[in-house]
Amino acid sequence: MQFSAHQIATLVNGSLEGNPDVMVEQLAKIEEASTGSLSFLSNPKYEQYLYTTRASVIIINEDLKLDKPIASTLIRVKNAYTAFSLLLELYNKMRLDKTGIEEPVFIHPSAKIGKNVYIGAFAYIDKDVVIGDHAKIYPHVYIGDNVKIGDNTTLFAGVSVYFDCVIGSRVIIHSGTVVGSDGFGFAPQEDGTYNKISQIGNVVIEDDVEIGANTVIDRATMGSTIIRKGVKLDNLIQIAHNVEIGKNTVIAAQSGISGSTKVGEKAVIGGQVGIVGHINIASGSQIQAQSGVNRTIAEEGKKWSGSPAAPYNAQMRSQVVYSRLPELERRLEELEQLLLTKELSK
Repeated sequence: MQFSAHQIATLVNGSLEGNPDVMVEQLAKIEEASTGSLSFLSNPKYEQYLYTTRASVIIINEDLKLDKPIASTLIRVKNAYTAFSLLLELYNKMRLDKTGIEEPVFIHPSAKIGKNVYIGAFAYIDKDVVIGDHAKIYPHVYIGDNVKIGDNTTLFAGVSVYFDCVIGSRVIIHSGTVVGSDGFGFAPQEDGTYNKISQIGNVVIEDDVEIGANTVIDRATMGSTIIRKGVKLDNLIQIAHNVEIGKNTVIAAQSGISGSTKVGEKAVIGGQVGIVGHINIASGSQIQAQSGVNRTIAEEGKKWSGSPAAPYNAQMRSQVVYSRLPELERRLEELEQLLLTKELSK
């Protein structure tokens, strides 16, 4: 895909300096760009590369003053980072703009498929599935019976969605993720064995959610495991049965949330956080990476850290004390030795 500097300037509402007809065919970092590349500069730390880069076109802030002539064509905009982000989004949409049904696929006769969808080869779509308009189902996706998928939703290769689950519109689910697998429910028996408790609920994922690769969201024992609107989940996350994640909450990789816990809106949960079951996490909570939360957080908008998790400032002070423990131990031993010497000298 090739675009002229003039076309790009029109897209980002920028002003041109240089050759408007120069063509670009790829996006690149300014320090790595070659001829035919489009790049941008927004961070002053990279300004040195503006004079050495081989990029054909560079997007810069409109108020940037140049120290010497530049060979590249420049496009000046109010905010270079925002403008380049817009181009990245457009570029990605063009790359992912697929329609049509490839062969071989299996689509049950009772399934209802919307307009302008893409269904990749070897996808399996079971009975009574409903897929909305402009959805994209990549190769090797499994969609169980009675699943509902909204408009403009994308399931990348290898996603599995078990029966009865509901996925909203404009949802993105990356490869290897499993939605609706059984919750971890087993009843201990007198002889020490465990009987499986059937998980008959489902998973509900609301609109505008994005879920990273190899994440697992378990179906509810009864009722629903719910991922509310605007939630962003990273790769390698475990969401257990009957959990509810509030609107616009973000969770980083390798975190796990145990069954029936409810996380409020706009929470920020770092990587490798572990949260026990049957508790509540207040809206706006910020939980530092590798923390362990073992009790309800009731107060909204607070920061937490450590395992077991404690208020962030208190945890930071505690870490200072921990770092001084060897010195405190040495001083205590010296004090004990001094007292012992005094006792012996009496």
